[in-house]
Amino acid sequence: MAEKITYYAIFDEFGSRCWPGGVLRRVVNDEGQGDDAFSRDLKWEFSPLLYSAGHGNTILYLVPVSKEEASRIAERIREVATAPASLRFMPS
Repeated sequence: MAEKITYYAIFDEFGSRCWPGGVLRRVVNDEGQGDDAFSRDLKWEFSPLLYSAGHGNTILYLVPVSKEEASRIAERIREVATAPASLRFMPS
């Protein structure tokens, strides 16, 4: 089986598709399935959000996005995480 990666933008009632709060990915391959979020530590880390959302256990909105859009979201997270503390701001 070829590896398949699906990306999702994360937002809540205060966010928007234009400015999501984060990004998730689901990787499916011969070894199984894994879900990760791009963290403020600037790396992909395990996340239970996709599993929880699939079982109706989240108040967040998860919208499938392209790899390119996921990269743009990760870049925004990188910019905020590396900005001086006085300049960190995530608009809704």
